[in-house]
Amino acid sequence: MRDLDDLDVEEIAMALADQTDGEHAWLIDPVTGQIVFWTSESGIDGETRVDLDDLEHLILIEPLAPSIWYRDMVDFVNGITDDRAGGRLGRALEGRGAFRRFKDELYRDFPELIAVWHAFRDTRAERRAVQWLADQDIVSEDAAQAFLAEHRDPDLP
Repeated sequence: MRDLDDLDVEEIAMALADQTDGEHAWLIDPVTGQIVFWTSESGIDGETRVDLDDLEHLILIEPLAPSIWYRDMVDFVNGITDDRAGGRLGRALEGRGAFRRFKDELYRDFPELIAVWHAFRDTRAERRAVQWLADQDIVSEDAAQAFLAEHRDPDLP
């Protein structure tokens, strides 16, 4: 098992959140902890095409469902005490295009909440990354639980 301090938790979190098409993928070497980026055109070294199936020694970091990331926006909106911001951001989450509308509304009308949102979103993403690492047996469950206990959701204004 790897030591959690030797892994790039932020990069793993980014890979878990990556909702782009299947032309690229993120993988991790469970022995070294190295994270690699694969594309269908240039493999993992940027030059040599290689099939994902041929990279058996690496673990695919499959993106989590958009509904998980959507839930973070809902929890953020429900957690802030500014009724005006909560109402507007909550309405932005209704229907298709919620991710874009939420971001547009936040950046345009509530710049004072941008840093708070980023801290909230990033903390949740890193917690998911650490749990994913434990689920893959890359880090111990004890190390993951210690991280999760130390990295709670930030307080919301």
